[in-house]
Amino acid sequence: MGTLFFCFVALLLAGYVALDGYDLGAGILHLRVARDDAERRQVLATIGPLWDGNEVYLVAAGGTLFFAFPLLYAVSFSGFYLPLMIALWLLMGRGVAIELRNHLEAAPWRQFFDAVFSLSSGLLGFFLGVALGNVVRGVPLGSDRVFLQPLWSGVGAGQAAGGAAGVIDPYTALVGATAFAVLAEHGALWIAHRTEGPVRERARALAPRLWAISLALTVGTSVATFFVQPHIPQAMAAGPWRAAFPAAAVLACLGAPLLHLRGRDGAAFAAWSAFLALLLATAAFGLYPWVLPSSIDPALSLTVEQAQAADASLRAGAAWWVPGVALGIGYTVYVHRCFSGRVPRG
Repeated sequence: MGTLFFCFVALLLAGYVALDGYDLGAGILHLRVARDDAERRQVLATIGPLWDGNEVYLVAAGGTLFFAFPLLYAVSFSGFYLPLMIALWLLMGRGVAIELRNHLEAAPWRQFFDAVFSLSSGLLGFFLGVALGNVVRGVPLGSDRVFLQPLWSGVGAGQAAGGAAGVIDPYTALVGATAFAVLAEHGALWIAHRTEGPVRERARALAPRLWAISLALTVGTSVATFFVQPHIPQAMAAGPWRAAFPAAAVLACLGAPLLHLRGRDGAAFAAWSAFLALLLATAAFGLYPWVLPSSIDPALSLTVEQAQAADASLRAGAAWWVPGVALGIGYTVYVHRCFSGRVPRG
């Protein structure tokens, strides 16, 4: 049952990254592809009816984590308290900017909230990548199941130098930069798929350049990961089935620009959505059965079996989880079908 709920959490997080990822990407590119108030309204209109529903998957993942893996929830949320507060403020900044921007007539206020929306989206994308980097790299988790990291670690202050690595160190910053780039590409493909006119043309022009940057950073991060976390290549060698996720991710990554060049904007966006979800699945199943690696001693890493709730509780929870999430997925499909057309300028 623990493995089943591990898959459930991975599914919800993959859904969040693929769905809210285009919201974040649109925010990152908001000031780049939209040059005036009408064009900025056009970009916001593509995500306006959808962004808050997309974030439900993050809430659902947190709720599932709390129910199914209470020890992991307690250990990670206390250890990452400061970064989580930063992410919460960035989520609030995005929401406030989207909701208040069109209720104020004064141009300076609109420009201010446009900047808040773009900055919050970019920083949130970076910090989501940093969070993933910390989970992959490992944290100073001891036998007492308690850890606390500084926010920042310089180049010479990492684990290799004998110090405690911070939440942000060279490796996690690289993962954060990769997340920023792939989400920006996600946003460019979304805007190209959902808009028309000059905004669409600018997004289409940006997409190939962002794809090249994303590919270079993803390759660099993948190589660095094999050195930072040896458990992943060992797990891939021990369980060849895990290689299906990165192999499918490569196909999706290469397919997206080909579809984009052929003018199939919707298919290119779908391929890149699959790429993001498969990247997350690669990290999750590369670490399995670990859910939180220890950088002090791999033997102290928290596993699915150690972190899970009782099987009887998980069986009862699954009976509610499956219909509840199915209802959420049905709503997501319905609302995206309702707002599937291109948004004109104006």
